[in-house]
Amino acid sequence: MDDDCCSTQLIDGDGVFNAAGLEHFMKTVKLAECGLSYAVVSIMGPQSSGKSTLLNHLFGTNFREMDAFMGRSQTTKGIWLAKCAGIEPCTIVMDLEGTDGRERGEDDTTFEKQSALFALAVSDIVLINMWCHDIGREQAANKPLLKTVFQVMMRLFSPRKTTLLFVIRDKTKTPLENLEPILREDIQKIWDSVPKPQAYKETPLSEFFNVQVVALSSYEEKEEKFKEQVASLRQRFYHSIAPGGLAGDRRGVIPASGFSFSAQQIWKVIKDNKDLDLPAHKVMVATVRCEEIANEKLAYMAAMEEWLQLEEAVQHDLVPGFGKKLTVILDKCLSGYDMEAVYFDESVRISKRQQLESKLLQLVNPAYESMLGHIRAKTLDGFKEALDKALERGEGFAIAAHDCTQVFMSKFDKGCEDATIEQASWNPSKVRDKLRRDIDAHVASVRAAKLSELTTLYEGRLAKALSEPVEALLDAASDDTWPAIRELLRRETKSAISGFSSALSSFNLDEADIDKMLIKLEEYARSVVESKAREEVGRVLIRMKDRFSTLFSHDADSMPRVWTGNEDIKAITKTARSASLKLLSVMTAIRLDDATDKVEKTLSLALMDASDGGATNRSIQSLDPLASSSWEEVPPTKTLITPVQCKSLWRQFKAETDYTVTQAISAQASHKRNNSMLPPPWAILAILVLGFNEFMTLLRNPLYLAVIFVVFLVGKALWVQLDISGEFRNGALPGLLSLSTKFLPTVMNILRRLADEGQQPAAPVLDRNHSKSFRSGVISNSSSSASSNVASSESEIEYSSPPRQQ
Repeated sequence: MDDDCCSTQLIDGDGVFNAAGLEHFMKTVKLAECGLSYAVVSIMGPQSSGKSTLLNHLFGTNFREMDAFMGRSQTTKGIWLAKCAGIEPCTIVMDLEGTDGRERGEDDTTFEKQSALFALAVSDIVLINMWCHDIGREQAANKPLLKTVFQVMMRLFSPRKTTLLFVIRDKTKTPLENLEPILREDIQKIWDSVPKPQAYKETPLSEFFNVQVVALSSYEEKEEKFKEQVASLRQRFYHSIAPGGLAGDRRGVIPASGFSFSAQQIWKVIKDNKDLDLPAHKVMVATVRCEEIANEKLAYMAAMEEWLQLEEAVQHDLVPGFGKKLTVILDKCLSGYDMEAVYFDESVRISKRQQLESKLLQLVNPAYESMLGHIRAKTLDGFKEALDKALERGEGFAIAAHDCTQVFMSKFDKGCEDATIEQASWNPSKVRDKLRRDIDAHVASVRAAKLSELTTLYEGRLAKALSEPVEALLDAASDDTWPAIRELLRRETKSAISGFSSALSSFNLDEADIDKMLIKLEEYARSVVESKAREEVGRVLIRMKDRFSTLFSHDADSMPRVWTGNEDIKAITKTARSASLKLLSVMTAIRLDDATDKVEKTLSLALMDASDGGATNRSIQSLDPLASSSWEEVPPTKTLITPVQCKSLWRQFKAETDYTVTQAISAQASHKRNNSMLPPPWAILAILVLGFNEFMTLLRNPLYLAVIFVVFLVGKALWVQLDISGEFRNGALPGLLSLSTKFLPTVMNILRRLADEGQQPAAPVLDRNHSKSFRSGVISNSSSSASSNVASSESEIEYSSPPRQQ
């Protein structure tokens, strides 16, 4: 016998199924690779009827045979399984335990029925081994066997169509043509007598069985002829499942990869003494096997090197051709599933394939999402860069943003197409929407930044165009200052708005938004002027003093004024102070509207007219117009200097400019003295007393001159000490009386001081220094007295004070 038959006991005599042995058998003969291209043949018959001998000669198996010399006894226990040698397609043979054996007893027919039902459920061809001499007998040994076959067949719901090949053993001289009709008639009687379900009452035998008959000579008496007949019968098993073959019309076949599981489940149902629903069993087997295959393919996919490399690569960066690569990997797994599950129930196969596909897609979905994330990030970065370059080239913002958006959304769509997996119907619309939101957000951000830059640019231009001119106009304060500022503001604002509006047109903004921005720019222009005005208010006192100094110290030709004695200092002072008051009135309020006010008139009446009036006017003035914190007709928001502040500023201004006027008066008086053409009074007196010749002699004699100089110094000292000019200011008579009382004490005081100086020992140099110091003191006192007189004179001119009453 051929060792390749791999004989294995499938079910032992106690009905225990050898699952491990069957798995080993399938792996050894590679049954799972056969798909539907395999056949199962089983044999039934009475015990010791030569079943195993027939199979060994017919299929080249090595089933154990009965030893005739040891007597007739049970040889095969349970059910054995082997592969036919040299027959295509792959044919599996099952040798069943013989029926009617004395070992199991007359009443123990349970295993016979179970094994017969198992054979009908799994076999395509069932050989029924029977003796030739039993044909035509009512109590022949084949009758119980046929009844058993037909009875258990009724327990199969929608049974598969099986070929029943009756093998007549030890054929006699009676021709087969005469035996076969008798056998078929007996078979039909048995079929008709077997109780059947209501659905199969009128069903013919041919619906479930394909009955064929063959006769063989006796193996013991005509061995050679037996072998020839067996060899001829063997040829009928080649391509037995092809159309026209022994099992060409079979149905409900289980794919070879599910044979092991199917056989186990069928035997389990039979052992539990339940009806065997073959269609449901077929679905169950398909469900289990397809799920096993699907799990195998899922595990294969998870461990596939190509997939692992692709998954790793997509975590870090965009992978070109991602969709095609993943499609190929998934197709390889699904194709493998299809190849292995192709012969199982179609509905189950498709359902499990869908589940496998769903699990595979669930496995690769994170990688797909990562790929879309990379595409979105790359697209967004590219959009940002392209938009920046377009704006740098000077393209309009709205056009650049629209064009870049269209281009890069198209690139994103192409990237999604490249990442598309054929097996999946995933829609990247959510990622696309997120990208669009990101692009819109970036566009809005850039638009805001560009608008801010543009606004800052035009605000800077406005500030530059307004600040310095406004400062200059306020510095040269006049009646036309605020009209000029308003005209400047109108002109510059109009120019800026024109340019700004033109620039905004490239942003494709709403009219309402454009109007708001233009209004804000106008408001900014006004705020620049107002801020500059408020800034200049802080320097108003300085500017007033500068203007006063300029007008007071320079003539109409802007030449420095020389106080020759012919100038009207009072008029000049009034003019300079009027100009300073004009500057103050201009700076008191912001006048960007055409409304008029009475600030200048109020200041003039309260400050200039009050200064010109006498003490009587000031004393009878009952209401001070500047005793208020606000101006009439000027809102508080436009007020720069309140009336009270104006009064305080004017008081400070006058206090700080009075000294300049005093200096001018002193300079004028000094100029008059220095530029007089007559000699000094003492020289005229000397000439009159001595005569011209004596006077000239006196000048020519240094001693006389020294004596005269000493007399002059003493006289000067007396003049200063007695304050002669001050004494005569109140009148001649009062002056003489005062001098007469003070003259002698003063002379005695001078002589005493001279005596004290002479008693002190001192170097000549020290004496000279003392003399100089004395003379300085005299001169200084003289100058102080003169300054006091000048200041007093100026005060009389400026404020028109009444003479002091003695």
